[in-house]
Amino acid sequence: MRGTGVADSEMRAVGWAQSFPMSQGARAGRRWARGHLESLEWAQSAPDLVDSVLLTVTELITNAHKHAHSDAQLVLTWDSTCLHVSVHDASPNPPTPADRGLDATGGRGLTIVKALSDSWEHHPQRDGKTVTACFVPPGYPAPDHILKPDGTT
Repeated sequence: MRGTGVADSEMRAVGWAQSFPMSQGARAGRRWARGHLESLEWAQSAPDLVDSVLLTVTELITNAHKHAHSDAQLVLTWDSTCLHVSVHDASPNPPTPADRGLDATGGRGLTIVKALSDSWEHHPQRDGKTVTACFVPPGYPAPDHILKPDGTT
């Protein structure tokens, strides 16, 4: 049960949004996200998933700041099946996973997001783009939009 007296399984959706200026860095976003994740029923029993979500928050905010030269608007949405981690930035350019050599010290953010999340996607917006990663907690059914490696649901 959450503090509202409503079990996660009864809740349709809950979400939080916050803007993180370039001057704040990704650490502020990670702290903010951790505080909200603690309110979700499954977070205590899935510390590895919480760590994956927080690393994704860090990577997506860093990408917005570093590559889009933009503030990052972070939205966390729990829809009782998937935790959606969305970051909007002001760049119209789609995210492009980089193929870095083994000696590279950076440029692996989207590769990390892809590896940690159950799915990820991006959507162009009138004023930039939004990148969203979906995380399904252990014991929850996978949403319909998550495809198996062979492209089927």
